[in-house]
Amino acid sequence: MEPSALGPWSLFPDLAPRDQEGQVLAPRRCFRRECGQNEKVVIMCASSDTIRSIMLVAHRHGMTSGDYAFFNIELFNSSSYGDGSWKRGDKHDFEAKQAYSSLQTVTLLRTVKPEFEKFSMEVKSSVEKQGLNMEDYVNMFVEGFHDAILLYVLALHEVLRAGYSKKDGGKIIQQTWNRTFEGIAGQVSIDANGDRYGDFSVIAMTDVEAGTQEVIGDYFGKEGRFEMRPNVKYPWGPLKLRIDENRIVEHTNSSPCKSSGGLEESAVTGIVVGALLGAGLLMAFYFFRKKYRITIERRTQQEESNLGKHRELREDSIRSHFSVA
Repeated sequence: MEPSALGPWSLFPDLAPRDQEGQVLAPRRCFRRECGQNEKVVIMCASSDTIRSIMLVAHRHGMTSGDYAFFNIELFNSSSYGDGSWKRGDKHDFEAKQAYSSLQTVTLLRTVKPEFEKFSMEVKSSVEKQGLNMEDYVNMFVEGFHDAILLYVLALHEVLRAGYSKKDGGKIIQQTWNRTFEGIAGQVSIDANGDRYGDFSVIAMTDVEAGTQEVIGDYFGKEGRFEMRPNVKYPWGPLKLRIDENRIVEHTNSSPCKSSGGLEESAVTGIVVGALLGAGLLMAFYFFRKKYRITIERRTQQEESNLGKHRELREDSIRSHFSVA
């Protein structure tokens, strides 16, 4: 199959959704099959071009009028998901702008610290001096590497002050756990296991006419707290999405979700117990067969040894008889 026919699945053709005949579903047909009338929240994780294609299909199916909420998980904190990410300069821009009014993008915390802005400019300048073009936002890897070096320096300084050596790796690692320090983009918190708490931002369209997208809220992992940003026009109106459960939405060629056909708890328990008993019986049969085979082999060897001794005694007896004669 041609890569163009696979679309966003070209890198992973085995994961492409297919129909009963094994043909790859077109984006429109795939969306119809995956989203029925009962699903109200759609969560996606894909490239900006793929997200735009999906949102265009959803808009053409009348799914961006408020009955559905679309979330995009953006892993790299790139500017292609920020303000104006719906623009491509093509004939679909107007539709895309309308479609993105129902899209919220969850990304890493977008900071407004002056230090981070200065850091971003320095990184871009350094990259450009190497002859590379860097038009994108400073992503999580650059920011994370900076904060990791800073954390190591803080821990090393504390270990040396306590009288240890820079070779005491265990002590240095312990000093990095369960602490909070000021990183380049804001506070960085490490838990008792050495994992960093995740801080995230939500980007949404705050002006449908202009197509303006802004950060509307932030989630702080250590406190488990979500804060809406002040002086921002929220896309949902009264700070929350209201869905009328009694409203019937018509979608062409849509069908309700089929039952998952899940098993009852008792059936699952029976299957697990049966599997364990079956495994136990197989193991018992295996060890019994092995022990029985060893016993037979030993008995055969003993009988062969006895036959050999009887044969030698008989031959000795015959020789003695002839010698006497």
